[in-house]
Amino acid sequence: MCNYHGDHVEEEEEDYETDDPADAMVDEHHERGARDSGPEDDDYELTNDKIPDTSSAEARKEKDIQGIPWERLAITRENNRQARLEQYINYENVPNSSEEAIKDCKPTENGGMYYEFRQNTRPVKSTIPHFQLRNLVWATSRHDVYLMSHYSIFHWSALSGVDTELLNVQGHVAPGEKHPGSLLEGFSKTQVSTFAVKDNLLVAGGFQGELICKHLDREGISFCCQTTDDNNAITNAIEIFNSSSGAVHFIASSNDTGVRDYDMERYQLCKCFQFKWPVNHTSLSPDRKVAIIVGDDPDGLLIDANSGESLHSMKGHRDYSFASAWSPDGLTFATGNQDKTCRIWDVRNLSKSVHVLRGNLGAIRSIHFTSDGQFMSMAEAADFVHIFDVKSDYNRRQELDFFGEISGTSFSPDTDTLFVGVWDRVYGSLLQFGRL
Repeated sequence: MCNYHGDHVEEEEEDYETDDPADAMVDEHHERGARDSGPEDDDYELTNDKIPDTSSAEARKEKDIQGIPWERLAITRENNRQARLEQYINYENVPNSSEEAIKDCKPTENGGMYYEFRQNTRPVKSTIPHFQLRNLVWATSRHDVYLMSHYSIFHWSALSGVDTELLNVQGHVAPGEKHPGSLLEGFSKTQVSTFAVKDNLLVAGGFQGELICKHLDREGISFCCQTTDDNNAITNAIEIFNSSSGAVHFIASSNDTGVRDYDMERYQLCKCFQFKWPVNHTSLSPDRKVAIIVGDDPDGLLIDANSGESLHSMKGHRDYSFASAWSPDGLTFATGNQDKTCRIWDVRNLSKSVHVLRGNLGAIRSIHFTSDGQFMSMAEAADFVHIFDVKSDYNRRQELDFFGEISGTSFSPDTDTLFVGVWDRVYGSLLQFGRL
C-alpha cells in the first residue's frame, strides 16, 4: 500500500471539521482526485448536526436514506449519481488496471432484496485515516458496533442509541498490565490505521507499527508493542481468531512485508512470516490450516498457516489487493482489488478464479461473508456496497447505493444486520440494514 505519513492524516483532521455542503462527501486524500460526490447548493447550508436521522418508516415514504434534501438542491439525485460515476477517479497503482480487468467480469443480475434499510444514524461518524484501508467498522452483535472517529475508537449500541469512547490515542496510552514483550512506556499520539474487535478483545494497529490491545471487560490497556522499527511499518489489517486449542490470537498484516501471529493468552509473538511485498490483508481459513495473503502485487498467495510456506499463487487481478475473506464452507474465498473487481476462488482448483465480479466506481476495499455463507458483501471505496446471493452462484445481487466514502462494513455474527460506515463532511453516518 502507499506509504502515508502522519502529516497527511493531520491535514485530513482539519478537513473533517468543514461543514460546507459544496465540499461534501469525498476528501481528496481518500481515492485521490475523487471529490465533491455530494450535492452543491450555496443556498442550502445545514450543518451535520442539524440534519435529522432517517428511519425505515421514512425511507418507505421515499425520504432519502441519508437525509439529503434533493428537492431543495440544484441537482437531482439521478444527475448527481451520473456525474459521480463519470468523474470519480479510482486510485490505481497499475495504470489502466480496471479497464483490463473489466474484460473478465461476469454479468450479474441486480435487483435482489436481501437486506432492507433500517436506520441512518448521523451522530455516529466513522473517519478514515488512510485512503486505502477501510476495516474501521466491526459488529459483535446486531446491537453492538465499534468504529473509529479521529483519534478515538467508540462502541455504539443500536439498542440504547448510546456511544461510548473505549480508546483515545491522541495523548499517551500505556498498558496497565505487565506481560513479557509489552512496551510498558506505551505510545503517544498514535495514528490508528486499522483495528478489529472480537471476543471482548480490541486490537488497534498504527502507522508506525504500533499494536494496542484492550480487553473490553477490563479497565485500561492490556498490551502494547511495536512490530518493527522499519520506517514503512504501517499496520494494514488485523484479524482476531481462536486457535485450534481455543486460545485467542490475532494476525497483523504489515507494510514491512510481515505477517505476525500473536497469542493473547501468553501475550507473545508466536509466528512471523516475511513476503516479497507489503501485505495489505490476511484471512485465515475456517479450519485455521491455510491463509490468504494479498498485498502490493497483483498475485495473491495461499500459504500454510503454520509454516508460512507458499502453497499456491493466485493469478488474475491486474492491480494491488486490499481485501480478502473466506466463505464459511472453507472451500471458497474472495479477494478484492484496486482493479475494481472481486475474484472468487475455489481451493480445489486455483488455476484461475471461478468468478470475477465488478464494482461500479472504485476499488474493492472490504469483503465479508455472512456466518451462514448465504451472502457476501463487496464494498467499493465509495458509494456502493454489493450483496451477492452466494447460493445463486453469485448471479444475483442487491446494490446499496448512497453517497460518501466507505470506512467499513460488518455483518452481525447472527447475520441479522449489516452496518456500513460512511464518511462525508456533511452526510457522514452509520447506515444500518436488516436481513429480510
